[in-house]
Amino acid sequence: VQVKAAMSYEDNQVGAIMDFELVSIRADVACEVVLRYLRRFESLPDHTDKIFVVDENDILQGVLPIRKLLVADPEDLVADVMATEVVRFRPEDDVEEAAQAFERYDLVTAPVVDENKKLIGRITIDEMVDVIREESEADMLNMAGLQEEEDLFAPVWDSVKNRWMWLAVNLCTAFLASRVIGAFEGSIEKIVALAALMPIVAGIGGNSGNQTITMIVRAMAMGQLTGMQAGRLLKKEVGVALVNGIIWGTVMGVVSWLLYGSIGIGLVMVAAMTLNLLLAASVGVLIPVIMEKSGRDPALGSSVLITAVTDSGGFLIFLGLATMFLL
Repeated sequence: VQVKAAMSYEDNQVGAIMDFELVSIRADVACEVVLRYLRRFESLPDHTDKIFVVDENDILQGVLPIRKLLVADPEDLVADVMATEVVRFRPEDDVEEAAQAFERYDLVTAPVVDENKKLIGRITIDEMVDVIREESEADMLNMAGLQEEEDLFAPVWDSVKNRWMWLAVNLCTAFLASRVIGAFEGSIEKIVALAALMPIVAGIGGNSGNQTITMIVRAMAMGQLTGMQAGRLLKKEVGVALVNGIIWGTVMGVVSWLLYGSIGIGLVMVAAMTLNLLLAASVGVLIPVIMEKSGRDPALGSSVLITAVTDSGGFLIFLGLATMFLL
């Protein structure tokens, strides 16, 4: 019956992963009685950090943490030492939200109750660790434009179909970047140094943007970031990008000046790297926020999109500034 009950829920619902092996007691018994009752077990269920307190109809009343039971007066009633404020779940709840609650409240186990608050099972940290790991793996694959169901040893054609869409997107964005370069062909012919320096501007922007996106997608997956906080986070990331742009832009500006003997090229490098890092930070925050608000997975293809923006934007900024101020 219990197996059938668990199989009736979707894979992403708490009911599908709940454990039916638990210890429950009544609130009107003494702690000494509870200890004698526990000694009758050969071993307690794994991860038993609390005992669930129910009434005669199995309605959840609270929990009795083992650590409280061990130090309580043997004559104290369970009702006097149990905790009534309990984080509990319904079998229809989403497992990812449950995993976030486990992390937020440092839970080891939590009760699962039905619509009548009747205790029907529990979930443990073991299942939650699996959920968090699977979610992290899915986010990592989605950021690269891969689907989480792809097997490492899947047939060639299945892998091709899995990957072709984001490769097509990448091809289109690479073509766009090449057209940006083509638009400044005359400038590159006159100042050959631009061809050697522009990948640096695009590369550091892409790296910075990926750092921002990775951090934000992880925060969203763990429930640490809401839409209301996006504006504050955007300001913070822009500030970080500005400082990094000035520091590393100055470093590359000095190197470019010494390498090519032109202070103008050095100044253009400072400005271009700073502006592209600002662009990367802004887009790195906005892409996952917009995707989440539109109902899509914020990790899906975000790495491909940020690289496209920072490549095309970096080339446009660098070559545009060089054309304006050096020619």
